[in-house]
Amino acid sequence: MSQTSTQKGLLAAGNLIVDHVKMIDNWPSQDALVSILSQESSNGGGPYNVTKGLAKLFPDSATRPIPLSIAGLVGDDPDGSWIRQDCVEHGIDITHLHVSLEFPTSYTDVMTVASTGRRTFFHQRGANARFDESAIDLDQVDRRLFYLGYLLLLDSLDTPHPDGRTGAAILLEKARAAGLTTVVDLVSEESDRFRQVIEPSLPQADVLLTNEFEAGRLSGIDLTDFTRANALAAAEAIRAMGVRQLVVIHAPAGAIALNCETGELSFSGSVCVPDDAIKGALGAGDAFAAGFLYGFHESLDLTESLRIGACVAASCLRHPTPSIGILPYADCLALGKQWGFREF
Repeated sequence: MSQTSTQKGLLAAGNLIVDHVKMIDNWPSQDALVSILSQESSNGGGPYNVTKGLAKLFPDSATRPIPLSIAGLVGDDPDGSWIRQDCVEHGIDITHLHVSLEFPTSYTDVMTVASTGRRTFFHQRGANARFDESAIDLDQVDRRLFYLGYLLLLDSLDTPHPDGRTGAAILLEKARAAGLTTVVDLVSEESDRFRQVIEPSLPQADVLLTNEFEAGRLSGIDLTDFTRANALAAAEAIRAMGVRQLVVIHAPAGAIALNCETGELSFSGSVCVPDDAIKGALGAGDAFAAGFLYGFHESLDLTESLRIGACVAASCLRHPTPSIGILPYADCLALGKQWGFREF
């Protein structure tokens, strides 16, 4: 799908989180004890993970094909300082990253079972909950893509206004009016409010990125068995809610992209990562998003963009944090060639 704007780059807005990742030996039953095998802190939240992933793909910010900016709200605390410094060190512009003197930086305790890579999240919303549609002067943004995530985890933007629109819908409308292509990402929340919160934003979403859990909740179609046919049915149902250009659904088995303008379906299997190479799945969906959005930004074929996303996700799986495992672009593609892709 072509991108006609002469502007380049991505502004990613929304959740900025410090993930405290702990590897544990087993998942406990209530009142039981397990051992923490190791722990470290890392970037978390869609905007942070996606921009950091792209920065890892293209480490030289001077020659990076997709300039990067980030927008959000952090606290005036060590975690907030760590986020700002980390972004600057990776060549991510922080002009639109603001500091709250009242609320702490958001963080998540991520418990990852060492033997399976399965994760459970304990989240402190912090300053992210106060990030709203007035936080960015979009007329001052000179990027092509505007990524917003995660809906369902941004309290002020998730709140309905008297006219039925949410703050996110208003912010996305402003972004489109400023000439940006809007990209919306979700979080896998256990709730029954998916359509209530998300549907008002979809007519202002040029691209919707979602995993199989989120797409199932939004569409009402069971994607436990993630086949191409089931994924297409879910994507068609979501397309009918107003998404403008693309519905992209990714899962461990593979991913699809439905062109909402033509009805054309593109798809790719995931990379066959060896079991002993998988150290954790944290951030793999955001790594996929980073790879896919690079391809989309560069107007590559959608199947190729899905495969790039799969390769970046495969690279991410090699480390328990969201970004440390991500290799430079050519090395990520080499993993796809080395390990091959699943039939999907």
